[in-house]
Amino acid sequence: MSSLGPATTDVSAAPVGSVRPQVHARAPATRLADYAELAKPRIAVMALVTVAVGYVLAAGENWSWAGLLHALGGIGLAAIASGALNQYLERQSDARMTRTENRPLPAGRLSGNEVLAVGIISAIVSIAWLVWQVNILTAVITSLTLVLYLAIYTPMKKHSSLATTVGAVPGALPPVLGWVAAGGSLDSGALSLFAILFLWQFPHFLAIAWLCRDDYEAAGMKMLPRAAANRPGLTGLMGVVYALALLVVSAWPRQLGLAGDAYLAAAIVLGAGYLAAAIRFWWSESTSTARGVLYASLVHLPLLLAAMTWDHFRLLN
Repeated sequence: MSSLGPATTDVSAAPVGSVRPQVHARAPATRLADYAELAKPRIAVMALVTVAVGYVLAAGENWSWAGLLHALGGIGLAAIASGALNQYLERQSDARMTRTENRPLPAGRLSGNEVLAVGIISAIVSIAWLVWQVNILTAVITSLTLVLYLAIYTPMKKHSSLATTVGAVPGALPPVLGWVAAGGSLDSGALSLFAILFLWQFPHFLAIAWLCRDDYEAAGMKMLPRAAANRPGLTGLMGVVYALALLVVSAWPRQLGLAGDAYLAAAIVLGAGYLAAAIRFWWSESTSTARGVLYASLVHLPLLLAAMTWDHFRLLN
């Protein structure tokens, strides 16, 4: 994790709708980059990858580019909405954390009204698009995802360390959205994808929360590393528990016939690597071991999904 330097302005008394009193003039290209940043692009891209995986697994040989692109378009707009509205709601907290103080709102490059408008318009168009071009179930679950993330998880972070668990629910729904967008039902296949994404998030976000624990405390967020300050090793232990559960649950798609033995072998190797990183962090909570968990998580998920998708189509052929 990198630091962007200390905050230059105290925004605790900033007016509603704007973090700083003045929005600085920006070149058009720079403003476009600021608008793009509202979507939290790296997170959005990863979410859309899981949407695509869910879609092709449910559709099998019947998948189509048109159907996939409509799903990605509608759900992608929901990702923009969630990112923009989250940054609007957390504009005061973001200004107090070095990792977020240079986001468009706390840095004064966009106004609160601009960000709020982007979020609301994106959400409305997203749901309308999904109803019109995909199906109602996808639109309903997308709406639920937005509500869970924005109305429950986001404010809960200031009150309870259980927010991480609550936030993992909308975080695990993108592959389910892809699954139902392809016409799949909420069956065991969708549940297996949800379970994998749900469990994967915990070691990943516990490592981030440990690395940024001082930032989160400054912003008044109740993250586990601070809640467990008097219980050394608890954060790492929880990461181990979830990594172990993920290793077990990753076999589920093989049992359901979504993928075969090649996927299972990859899942075991990748899961063991993720678990090993979590164990090292548990044994010695440090910046290097926390980063190790973070890097392992970023290797684990893309390769696991790639192996699952490849093996799925290998079996079909």
